[in-house]
Amino acid sequence: MGERLIVIGADAAGMSAASQARKRRDHRDLEILAFEKSAHTSYSACGIPYWIGGLVDQQDDLIARTAEQHRDRHIDVRIGRTVTSIDVRNRTVTVDDDSTHEFDQLMIATGGKPKRPDWPGIDANGVHGVQTLDDGEAVSASIRHTKAKRAVVIGGGYIGVEMAEALIRHDLQVTLLERGDQPMHTLDPDMGALVAQALRDYGVDVRTGVTVKGIETRDGWARAVTTDDGTFDADVVVLGLGTTPNSQLAADAGLPIGPTGGIVTDRRMRLPGHEGFWAAGDCVEVLHRVTGRPAAIPLGTHANKQGRVAGINIGGGYASFPGVVGTAVSKICDLEIARTGLQEKEAEAAGFAYATATIESHTVAGYYPDAAKVTVKLLAEKSTGRLLGGQIVGGAGGAKRIDVLAVAIWNQMTVEEMTGLDLGYAPPFSPVWDPVLVAARAVSDALRA
Repeated sequence: MGERLIVIGADAAGMSAASQARKRRDHRDLEILAFEKSAHTSYSACGIPYWIGGLVDQQDDLIARTAEQHRDRHIDVRIGRTVTSIDVRNRTVTVDDDSTHEFDQLMIATGGKPKRPDWPGIDANGVHGVQTLDDGEAVSASIRHTKAKRAVVIGGGYIGVEMAEALIRHDLQVTLLERGDQPMHTLDPDMGALVAQALRDYGVDVRTGVTVKGIETRDGWARAVTTDDGTFDADVVVLGLGTTPNSQLAADAGLPIGPTGGIVTDRRMRLPGHEGFWAAGDCVEVLHRVTGRPAAIPLGTHANKQGRVAGINIGGGYASFPGVVGTAVSKICDLEIARTGLQEKEAEAAGFAYATATIESHTVAGYYPDAAKVTVKLLAEKSTGRLLGGQIVGGAGGAKRIDVLAVAIWNQMTVEEMTGLDLGYAPPFSPVWDPVLVAARAVSDALRA
């Protein structure tokens, strides 16, 4: 008789695990049953702001594989169903329809939980997080229902700034409220200031150093956001406050939770001390390869990789997840933004003594048509010279240079070694000295100063 794998969460991590396990084990040997609380499976949450903003034509473009397509591959996906509890001892899960299901293997892929402060009015109509396709549909519906003219975005992280652009594309007056000194807290403030200016140039009213107190309502709908810096009218309010690991289900079952709030796994995505229990995606914590400490970094790239690793192992193969260096990219209007490794406050918290250098260059040869400015900032460890982190803000063609820096950090290269990298050059692609090499040379000089 075969085994049963139950998967909790049918998006990136969960369905990557299910698909890899299915490739290696026939449905007569391994039954796979997945529960998904939303109405969709295997979709690109990262694409939601671009769909709302009209850059992606339709919702279906964001869906990689439907529930029906998974079922065609003998993966029984049940959408609109939430797992409410896990019984570790008896190896069962209970679902919100009061059904109970036994398992031999359990894959937990419950994702991240959007931060939602307990503000007055937070549950009013027209107040939206943006995490699932259902959320995206709700934002668009609110814009239509209220015939919205004004929007307030609370939080200046990736989702916040991407949604500010999306709402501007709907011809709304958009205010972005950020508690910190600058938007994009994953960048250093000097680099975040470049993002703030780009948003202002695009028409977004960026307010920094602002603390939200609540949301004013009328007839059950949001009408304004109140802060310590005044009141901002709004027909639609979007929350872009970040996420935390959605690990409560695992915690309630007594499964291991780490200091970041994420589920603890080993390199094979197994839960230590719990045979047949696996977890992956935004609900877990992972090893940060620069600090050596646990980190919770919610990205679809990590979720897909971790799910793949878990699925290979469930299927009888061997794979491991080696950790992360914190690489991320985004685009707001015509500005590209990227970062990897550590920013200054993270380097300080980890106890590194470091030097920094910031340079300005162009994405292509300065004389080539449409040459765009780009700013690159690097951090390097003082004692060893190894690259600790990098940030890039600039025009088209700038952001993906972060991959060079990510590979350098992954392999613990020094900035002096980086100055000799044999990178591609031609005027349509780069100045003769690529901006990342100029930055490596500058921070190398700073180390010797």
